[in-house]
Amino acid sequence: MKIPERFYRDLLDGLTDGVYFVDRDRRITYWNHGAEVITGYRAAEVLGSRCWDNLLRHVDATGRELCHDGCPLTATLCDGADRAAAVALLHKEGHRVPVKVRASAIRDEAGAILGAVETFQDDSELAETAQRLEALRELAYLDALTGVGNRRYAEAELATRLAERRRHGIPFGLLFVDVDRFKDVNDRHGHEVGDAVLRLVASTLRHAARVNDFVGRWGGEELVVIAAHAPAGTLQPIGDRFRALVERSVTRTPTGSLSVTVSIGAALARADDTPATLIARADELMYRAKAAGRNRVVAEAESP
Repeated sequence: MKIPERFYRDLLDGLTDGVYFVDRDRRITYWNHGAEVITGYRAAEVLGSRCWDNLLRHVDATGRELCHDGCPLTATLCDGADRAAAVALLHKEGHRVPVKVRASAIRDEAGAILGAVETFQDDSELAETAQRLEALRELAYLDALTGVGNRRYAEAELATRLAERRRHGIPFGLLFVDVDRFKDVNDRHGHEVGDAVLRLVASTLRHAARVNDFVGRWGGEELVVIAAHAPAGTLQPIGDRFRALVERSVTRTPTGSLSVTVSIGAALARADDTPATLIARADELMYRAKAAGRNRVVAEAESP
């Protein structure tokens, strides 16, 4: 019995991974339900467009856009070799979502390359914390505007991590994140856009964080990230990844797209730290990043 083509489409639509096909011109010819869930784009919005048409806009960990330079899918279309990469795509709502992508060539019976298929899976580890976040929402531990931990939750989490640091020597770092020129955003675009920018930055940080990291809103345009199991020398690259992904995120406004940057101060927790001393060090490092030109990370060089 011949299996109908619809069977295969239903099979692909049942996957939680995103799957899409492109032809030789990188024009999208198929977009499954998993791709809709991960990216926010419905199939009807993307079919017939090219994957670089202001759509996914993959970037690497440094924030470098890959669509026109370094795209795994393009390379596979050229040589037919399978490829895998860790990238961050641009969600329809503007924030960045880390994903693992795989590209494979589609060939005809003679072996000629007709197009390619890319599969991608959410690498943000958010699924494992969904139930915990829902419980925290009921306890009023989440910030109502951004959906990340609020100041109360951040202070409690910081005290817990410092107690673990003293008892068991588990290293961690604190990243103090401030949105650059946020007052200008509010003055020029209004507070609704300012709120959208805060949601964008918080969502990008939350998706980029690992499962044991913590992201919270400290106040105003300030956020904190507690980087779990971060020994000396690791905070700079961790902070640079967050910074680059925020820079490559986009907020839609009534007058067009808007991108912002952040300045980050990164301090490593010490055995004698209190929440106040650790916050003060990270805050001071953040101001150094501002003074050095903004859109950068300043991490302390000392060992714990």
